[in-house]
Amino acid sequence: MKKRSFVLLLFAVILINQTQAQNKTDVSLFMRSDSLQQVEISDQSGDLYSTIGHHGPAVENEWMALRIYFSDKAAIDVYSKAKAQLELKEKAWYPTAEDQKEGWGADYYKVGQTVGLGGVRLWDGEKVVKLNPVSNRTARVVKAPTCSYMEMLSEDVPYKGRNIDVLVRVTVYSGERNAKVEAFALTDEPVQFVTGVNYHKGQEIYKKDGLIATWGLHPEDVAAELVEIGAAILYDPADFVKTEDDGSQFLLISKPGKQLSAWVSSACGREADINTMKKFIGFLEK
Repeated sequence: MKKRSFVLLLFAVILINQTQAQNKTDVSLFMRSDSLQQVEISDQSGDLYSTIGHHGPAVENEWMALRIYFSDKAAIDVYSKAKAQLELKEKAWYPTAEDQKEGWGADYYKVGQTVGLGGVRLWDGEKVVKLNPVSNRTARVVKAPTCSYMEMLSEDVPYKGRNIDVLVRVTVYSGERNAKVEAFALTDEPVQFVTGVNYHKGQEIYKKDGLIATWGLHPEDVAAELVEIGAAILYDPADFVKTEDDGSQFLLISKPGKQLSAWVSSACGREADINTMKKFIGFLEK
């Protein structure tokens, strides 16, 4: 009986190790002052944009990395990859120009003042409300056996005459290109969330119920070259009351509630398989 128990325990350990070895996701969270990886970072100002590594918490799967800006924007930004591999721990979002030529990814995506790709804000009935000011903002990252996620908790955000806490979680899964974005209003009364996807002049746009996708060049920023990027948000139309185009982003305004979820995806022109808008849409509509 003891031998059987030992065999079962050994099998369980091997299975866990195999699962973890196959987990093609990762997290990254650190201060630039010491570069030490942390699980959680908090600040009462709500703005560590200039002092936190890659401007906020980050997660990745094989095909892309995502970060949430630790600032009033709280937007979601994308890091694109040429190869299916993990890169955050080694390159920390900013490979050199030489690295990029050798096959590493780069930050081709330009967020500006928008929500980026699936970033979350609030709607007060007339306008977008940023998750700011706050009494405290906390970033947290977790690597689990088959997925990784990052969270941003914004506390005491002024909203319609009261202060509320909003938690945003982004989860990437091993073997799944798409990432899940969730928002939770930690309040007794419902709120209206805003999410969406930004775009730039000259990009291709594809829209249908439950899907908005863009493809094309983003303005040059920190990457060594310009590369076409695909970005998409997949959502349940029943969760939203309307869509607005403000000239730089498509905004999805939710029905009143306390939580929201959507999926985001991205691809780039340097990839071997999904490197055009047609191929990207084909993947999204499978």
